[in-house]
Amino acid sequence: MAGAVDLSALKQRASAGDGGSAAPSGGVEITEANLEAEVLVRSSQVPVVVLLWSPRSDASVQLGDALGSLASADGGKWSLATVNVDAVPRVAQMFGVQAVPTVVALAAGQPLSSFQGAQPPEQLRQWIDSLLNATAGKLSGSGDPDQPEQVDPELAQARAHLDAGDFEAARKAYQAILDANPGHAEAKGAVRQISFLQRATSRAPGAIVAADAKPDDIELAFAAADVEILQQNAAAAFDRLVGLVQRTSGDDRAKVRTRLVELFELFDPADPDVIAGRRKLANALY
Repeated sequence: MAGAVDLSALKQRASAGDGGSAAPSGGVEITEANLEAEVLVRSSQVPVVVLLWSPRSDASVQLGDALGSLASADGGKWSLATVNVDAVPRVAQMFGVQAVPTVVALAAGQPLSSFQGAQPPEQLRQWIDSLLNATAGKLSGSGDPDQPEQVDPELAQARAHLDAGDFEAARKAYQAILDANPGHAEAKGAVRQISFLQRATSRAPGAIVAADAKPDDIELAFAAADVEILQQNAAAAFDRLVGLVQRTSGDDRAKVRTRLVELFELFDPADPDVIAGRRKLANALY
């Protein structure tokens, strides 16, 4: 969605002023919103070193400062990303972190190497050098942070419509890209989410209250679920429709199930709310 709308339930960043350490210097702070762009996509251009840290750990901050100094010295040959495990626990869960500090290196979206605990500067230097040697010539990036990204003109136009808030023009532009290339990941996700956003923002403000008064009305339930997702309460939206699946049959049940699956697809498949929702749906069906 190029940052146009964030449908995930983002948690508030934990404050480092509650007796913990200050954030490590350098690097891009990772949230659920920028994880894909700053880690997965970026790692197809240059290696990305992810530091999973906590303000409760002085060793985390010291390691972050050391990595930040190395990243600055290397002038964009690799990227440093930091994940505050207290502020974004779901991101930490994706990396399978069990202790802080933990460092994971990725290239082309795949983990290459990792370690836990503090390391002396000379060992960090050797580890970074081995990472750069292992990925030399294998990634698309030049390593120059000032080198502009080469973007297809049609994709650039679609993004421009989206940034300008012209959802209909953006949807049509992305759809044209998708028609020409059915496997285009950005276009597929953008069409899905723009279509949802256009529908959901047209819902009446009292949709949830109306649906609660008539819980078996399918259209009212659909409207309420859309509003709940806009309010970043996906779990409530999923539970509402799962309950309706349990109370319906035949074509009505198929209709509700289809809408629920469409809502699941707005999110990362690893999202805990999606995992729980799919499990509840399976139980309701079988």
